[in-house]
Amino acid sequence: MGGFFGVAHKNDCVFDLFFGTDYHSHLGTRRAGLAVYGENGFDRAIHKIDNAPFRTKFDKEANTMKGKYGIGVISDYEAQPVFVRSHHGSFAVVSVGKVNNAEALIEDILKNNTHFFEMSNGEINQTELVTSLINQKENFIEGIKYALDVIEGSISMMILTPMGVYLARDKYGRTPIAVGKKEDGLCAAFEDFSFRNLGYEKIKELGPGEICVMNENEVKTLVLPGDKMKICTFLWIYYGYPSASYEGVSVEEMRYRCGQALAKRDHVKPDIVAGVPDSGVAHAVGYANESGVPFSRPFIKYTPTWPRSFMPTIQTQRNLIAKMKLIAVPELIKDKSLLLIDDSIVRGTQLRETTEYLYENGAKEVHIRPACPPLVYGCKYLNFSRSNSEMELITRVVIKELEGEDVSEETIKKYCDPDTKEYETMVERICEKLKFTSLRFHRLDDMVEAVGIEPCKLCTYCWNGEE
Repeated sequence: MGGFFGVAHKNDCVFDLFFGTDYHSHLGTRRAGLAVYGENGFDRAIHKIDNAPFRTKFDKEANTMKGKYGIGVISDYEAQPVFVRSHHGSFAVVSVGKVNNAEALIEDILKNNTHFFEMSNGEINQTELVTSLINQKENFIEGIKYALDVIEGSISMMILTPMGVYLARDKYGRTPIAVGKKEDGLCAAFEDFSFRNLGYEKIKELGPGEICVMNENEVKTLVLPGDKMKICTFLWIYYGYPSASYEGVSVEEMRYRCGQALAKRDHVKPDIVAGVPDSGVAHAVGYANESGVPFSRPFIKYTPTWPRSFMPTIQTQRNLIAKMKLIAVPELIKDKSLLLIDDSIVRGTQLRETTEYLYENGAKEVHIRPACPPLVYGCKYLNFSRSNSEMELITRVVIKELEGEDVSEETIKKYCDPDTKEYETMVERICEKLKFTSLRFHRLDDMVEAVGIEPCKLCTYCWNGEE
């Protein structure tokens, strides 16, 4: 995953660019970058942020960079921005998304006797591929549109040029771009809350496939939006910051509605309701408000030196860290029946560790209520999971145990339907494996209703496998 921020300012944009980009730190933990254009031309900086926050790594650039136009990015993977000089002139690009047909696109471009720089893992930088696709066309706007059209998966981008900042939302609007305006400039961002404290007022959201150019005076649409949208529903469930909104729907309010819907279908009577910090908290507030069961915080996320979830790639260390960053409040746990809401269950490892941790601190019962349905399919459109394969999902592990190696798509679909015996059996098996007192997932229809926009505009592929 990742997030980006762009600014076009009548004076110097770096202050707004620095803090606006920093406000996207919850969307990525590996790399970050800034690029600006001003009187002295282009300037760019990229740093690894996997062991230090964005603000610390870019403190020097915040005081030395100068420019009226700028773009910034927080990423979980490749180094960005990518800076190129081509027949379109010089420009820098940041992108968010996932390119599923990268190899085919690369092979096609290589036929023209060009080249790519390989990253250390042997792969091609996704954003570099985007710049190469843009350069396949003689017209710059046609090049951007071409990139949006030929990429399978999802890609949204910001492009820094001497003329301003170009904005392009992916063809089906799976990720957002919002535009803000104030007296001395405009900005654009993945998360709309990122520019409020900087004095900008939100004036629009780009539609699916829309391409705009933004300068210090205006934002102008160059390619009109399409009529089909499939925005990622998981943005509201987990990735979105509580103060963000997408398509006019508040993340925090949507999570309250999720919790309320969970409570309406539930039958257990716990002593307290709690949310796994941080994204589970709002869902738990909604549950508590609807059920009348008191909301409490039986464990606290330690934030002074753990403001973000820096996770080593070694799985055993990840599990240890998942326990270490949550500090128990024993007085709120001992001899209590707890109902715990997390945003989702992926592999189940961390939630099992958390449940065991609560039992170790004296909990009598631990009931688990994920705020979304069981994840049965790996995401094809965004890098929201670090899983190497969808077969790592706890649902797929259980389905394999129940059905064997070769499972038809028709059979898998039965495990997605909350009204089938297969679904019920799967949930019971997950509950046993992860040692919960009880387990009840959010229903897909309830979750979609909690978002409140037309179901046809939401991507729900990871829950039901529907394109």
